[in-house]
Amino acid sequence: MAIAEKRWVLYMLECGDSTLYTGITNDLKQRLKRHQAGKGARYTRGRLPVKLVYIEHCKNRGVALRKEHTLKRYCRTVKRALIEKAGMCAP
Repeated sequence: MAIAEKRWVLYMLECGDSTLYTGITNDLKQRLKRHQAGKGARYTRGRLPVKLVYIEHCKNRGVALRKEHTLKRYCRTVKRALIEKAGMCAP
């Protein structure tokens, strides 16, 4: 019996202080719960609440890691443009 493989997701969160956090996961729902509970990344713990503003499905973990690395190097303006293009605009 084959176990269903979870898809890897690249995501961006807008923190309570309007900064952006980028990460990857193979269980987005659970990861968002951890961030909101203050048990996610150290960066987001002191910047609650967080809001999901961007997601991109990736073929596997390696692809997700490469995309995360690239996205983290973008300036805020480029990240915001990407969010708007995806139609997940944050106020």
